[in-house]
Amino acid sequence: MQKSLQFLDYAVFLVYFFIVAGYGYYIYRKKKKAVADTKDFFLAEGSLTWWAIGASLIASNISAEQFIGMSGSGFAMGLAISTYEWMAAATLIIVAIFFIPVYLKNKIYTMPQFLSQRYDDRVATVMAVFWLLLYIFVNLTSILYLGALAVQTISGFSFTTCVLGLAIFAVFITLGGMKVIGYTDVIQVFFLILGGLATTYLALNLVANHFGGNGVMAGVGMLRKLAPEHFHMIFDKSNPHYNDLPGLTVLIGGMWIVNLNYWGCNQYITQRALGADLKTARGGILFAAFLKLLMPVIVVLPGIAAYVLFKNGVFHAEMTDAAGTIKPDHAYPVLLNLLPVGLKGLSFAALTAAIVASLAGKANSISTIFTLDIYRHYFKKGASEQQLVTVGRIAIIVSCIIAVVVAPQLSNLDQGFQYIQEYTGFISPGVFAIFILGFFWKRTTSAAALTGALLSIPLSTIIKFTMPEMPFLDRMGWIFVVIIIIMVIITLLDPKSKNNPKGLEVDSSMFKPSGVFAAGAILVCGILAALYTVFW
Repeated sequence: MQKSLQFLDYAVFLVYFFIVAGYGYYIYRKKKKAVADTKDFFLAEGSLTWWAIGASLIASNISAEQFIGMSGSGFAMGLAISTYEWMAAATLIIVAIFFIPVYLKNKIYTMPQFLSQRYDDRVATVMAVFWLLLYIFVNLTSILYLGALAVQTISGFSFTTCVLGLAIFAVFITLGGMKVIGYTDVIQVFFLILGGLATTYLALNLVANHFGGNGVMAGVGMLRKLAPEHFHMIFDKSNPHYNDLPGLTVLIGGMWIVNLNYWGCNQYITQRALGADLKTARGGILFAAFLKLLMPVIVVLPGIAAYVLFKNGVFHAEMTDAAGTIKPDHAYPVLLNLLPVGLKGLSFAALTAAIVASLAGKANSISTIFTLDIYRHYFKKGASEQQLVTVGRIAIIVSCIIAVVVAPQLSNLDQGFQYIQEYTGFISPGVFAIFILGFFWKRTTSAAALTGALLSIPLSTIIKFTMPEMPFLDRMGWIFVVIIIIMVIITLLDPKSKNNPKGLEVDSSMFKPSGVFAAGAILVCGILAALYTVFW
C-alpha cells in the first residue's frame, strides 16, 4: 500500500491550493476597502448569496470529525451514525423557519449579543466564555488533531508538520474575514464532495471486486449482505453501541437538542446566515439541508466498507495500533491510501478542504465572540472598527496556536466524533433551554437564564460520573428538561416577569415560508421518511 503522495497527487493538491488561495485573495482585494468594518469582516456585509451560504454551512460543518470521526463510527457501528447527518437536514428546516427570522429582525451579529439584548450582560458573558472554551479546547483542537492524523496517514509527513501546515493554511483563509471564508467555501465544498464521492466509489468497488462482484451497486449489495448489523438506524438495548445511539432517542429525544443547539444557537454555524436577508438565508439553509442528505454516502459508507474488508482479512495491520487495538478512526485514511495516483491527490484535497474550511469557520467565530462580546465590552469600549478587526485577527492567530499546542494531547481518542458530541453536550442542554425560552416565552427572566447557563456543566458532570451507564444523549435530554423546569419556576416566582421589557416581539408572519422553500422542505422531509422506513 502506497503511504505517500506521488508527483501527480501533489500537482492536483497544489492546483486546489492555488485555486482556493487565489480566489480568496481576489475576493479580499476586491472588497479591501470594506475590510475595516466589523460587519464586513465578521458577517460578510450581507453579501453572501444563497448558494454561498449553503456551501459555507456545509464546508464549516463537514471536517475531519466527519471524514475521519464519522467514518470511524461507521466502521464501528454502521449506518446508524448517519442519524446525525439526516436529522440535521430536518433541523435545518426548523432553524430556517423559526430561528433565523428572530435573529435577523433583531440584527444579531453574535449569539452572546442576542443573550445580552434578550437577558443581560451577565448571561451573555458567561455563555461567551463557555463558547470560547468549547470552541477552542474541544472543537478547534479536535478538528486539528483528527485532520493532522489523516493527513499524516496519507502523506507520510510527521504529525507535527501536518498540525502546523493545516493551522497556517486555515489562518491564511480566516484573516480575510467572513466574505473570503464564505466564497472560498464554495470551492472547498466542490472538492469535498467530488473527492469524497471518489473515495466512496473506490471503497464500494473494492468490496465488490474482493467478493467476485463488479460495480458500485454490487458493492452496496455486498455490504448489506456481509454486514447486515451495520444497516440499522435504530438500536435496541442489546446492541453494544446502544449507549452512543440509544434507540428512539435519536428520533424523539436528545438528538434534537444536539442538532437544534448546533444549527440554531451556534455562532459557528448561524454566522453564515446572519448577514443576509431572510429569503437568501432560508435559501442557503435549504441548500445545506439537501447537501446533508448526501453526506452519509461520502463519510459513512466508506467506514462500513472498511469494516467489511477488515473482517475479511484486508489491511489488519493498518487498522490496529502497536498494541493490537482496533482503531476505527484509521478507516478513512486507510481507504485513501488505496486510491490510484492523481485520484488520491483529489481526495486528499477534499479532505484538506474540509479540515481547513472547518478550522477557518471555527477560528472566525472564536474571533467574533472574543472581539465583539469580550474585548469591546470589557477591555476597550471605544475601540474603532479598524482596531476591532485587528483584535479579531490576533484572536484568530492565538486560538490556532493554542489548538496546535493542545491537539497532540488527544492521541488516546477511540472514536473522535463521539468525543466531540459528548463533551459539546455538556453545555448544549443549558444553551438550548435559554434560547428556546428566550425566543418564545416573553416572561423568561435574566435570573432564570443565568441559572440555566450555570447549571448545565455541573449537572452534566454529576450525572456522567454518578450514572455512567446512562447514554449521553439521554443525559442531555433529561438535563434539558430539568433546566427548563427550573427556569420556568424561577421566572414564575418573579412578579416583575409579567411585564418583562426584554421579551421579544414575535410576529407569526415572520415564520411564513415562501412557496419554493415550503416545497423544498417537504421534499427533504419526504426523503428522510423514506430513508428511516427502509433502514429502521
